Amino acid sequence: IVDPSHKAIRRDPKINWIVNAVHKHREMRGLTSAGRSSRGLGKGHRYSQTKGGSRRAAWLRRNTLQLRR
Repeated sequence: IVDPSHKAIRRDPKINWIVNAVHKHREMRGLTSAGRSSRGLGKGHRYSQTKGGSRRAAWLRRNTLQLRR
């Protein structure tokens, strides 16, 4: 884990991109690689049929009970 408030991180031009506001709480928004895979998002033909790309759709998909007729 990288500390974005550390002076060495803030001063280093190679890794200070992580300090930007865009990268705040990526894990809560499902933007990490593990989060994207759990949301069923990806690249290529395997993921073309993924139902729902939004957090709301993912929540609804997991919290809907589907019973046989």
